[in-house]
Amino acid sequence: MKRPVTVLLTALAPVSWGTTYAVTTEFLPPDRPLFTALLRALPAGLLLLALTRVLPRGAWWAKAAALGALNIGAFFPLLFVSAYRLPGGMAAVVGSVGPLFVVSLSAPLLGQRPTARTLATGVVAAFGVSLVVLKGAGALDAVGVLAALASTASMAAGTVLTKRWGRPDGVGPLALTGWQLTAGGLLIAPVAVLVEGAPPALDGRAAGGYLYLALANTAVAYWLWFSGIGRLGATQVGFLGPLSPLTAAVVGWAALGQALTPVQAAGMALALGATLAGQLGAGGRPSFSSAEKTTRKDSMDLTDSALRR
Repeated sequence: MKRPVTVLLTALAPVSWGTTYAVTTEFLPPDRPLFTALLRALPAGLLLLALTRVLPRGAWWAKAAALGALNIGAFFPLLFVSAYRLPGGMAAVVGSVGPLFVVSLSAPLLGQRPTARTLATGVVAAFGVSLVVLKGAGALDAVGVLAALASTASMAAGTVLTKRWGRPDGVGPLALTGWQLTAGGLLIAPVAVLVEGAPPALDGRAAGGYLYLALANTAVAYWLWFSGIGRLGATQVGFLGPLSPLTAAVVGWAALGQALTPVQAAGMALALGATLAGQLGAGGRPSFSSAEKTTRKDSMDLTDSALRR
């Protein structure tokens, strides 16, 4: 598969995730972030396990559990805490610091030295986020902001480790996605029961919202995301993150009537512009260590084989 097509398909994942905030606030029961995270992760994971019928082996039990904890088990609850406590566009734009986290972790874990342009765009993106958060401190919830930052850091670590570990021989991205969603969902389940108690009653609107989150927003989106990680550099994938806050901001403005102060709007534009510039700057082939080249080649071969099937 050609690189532009891979980038476009991978980009569909953060575009889909950008709708999470609107769906959460408009369709789902209020104040149930853990239950929402559970219903988003576990049904999708079990569905993919049933479709692929492939389980981890050996060391991959521990690796799948670790990736599931970072990409799903910690990320989802923190994401929904921020979604319940912050306006959608603001909650998502905090995720613009994700590329900076990815760049920082890629150096020690992948042996990829960040370029000056990559660092600069990451710093500018973080500055833009600070304008959005700090200038609106009186109107923003501190717990929501911290949850958004923590969810971004967790996802960044999961993205880099997914790139570092690749996939086992003969295992495609669909199976890897199922492992992580199931592991993350099982991690969330007991915490959700202890903290939030029995599940709430669901009407048709909420059921439809959860169905969308589990299938399109999670099963399909994460399959595209993990497929992209196997074929692209971790930094390049990380710089696709601005598509999520951009989508959330557009949905919030067009459908929910949300507004930003001029300073916050400028900060959002600065953060999104910087991270998009970083994606364009990462468009060439990234440098890899010898181990990373082997992992990348194996991942590409496996993905091509899965697509041919």
